[in-house]
Amino acid sequence: MNTSTHFNLTARVLHWLMAAMILAMLFIGVGMVASISQRPWLIDLHRPLGIAILLLVIVRLGNRLRHAPPPLPADLPAWQAFAAKASHWVLYGLMFAMPLLGWATVSAAGYPVTMFAGFQLPPIAPHDPTLYAWLRDAHGWLARVLFATVLLHLSAALYHAWVRRDGVFQAMARGGRGGGEA
Repeated sequence: MNTSTHFNLTARVLHWLMAAMILAMLFIGVGMVASISQRPWLIDLHRPLGIAILLLVIVRLGNRLRHAPPPLPADLPAWQAFAAKASHWVLYGLMFAMPLLGWATVSAAGYPVTMFAGFQLPPIAPHDPTLYAWLRDAHGWLARVLFATVLLHLSAALYHAWVRRDGVFQAMARGGRGGGEA
């Protein structure tokens, strides 16, 4: 059991970095759908950013498994504690699924996943228009689920910061005294 009141430095850095990246991805995704003229450069940004998120979530999960999160407040209602834990695992699942679905979608469409000039990822799904259509829909729907989950996560964080003032938000917002824990 973790007795620290704060997440370690690696967890905090990855959390805030990935939060910014995921929010950017959600808006880039909307822009890709909404604007034909902006679509090419947004796709060029979306693909490598998605793969970066996939790599970072692997690092983040490894860190999470090595360093237990701080305990939730003892007076937190059981349903809220369950919702907090479940929503975190849903977020981890979506952070894995979304980039993999995106990569598979592009593969099924027959396009390369270009990370940068001269470097492409191999396809992870066969070129198949029917599979492409299914994967594209799944990617879009899971993006909506991710957006809703992020909004719920943000709402809960603000609830803990502004209403309960119980240290849950501060556990991720800043380090402990001395700031040296990692």
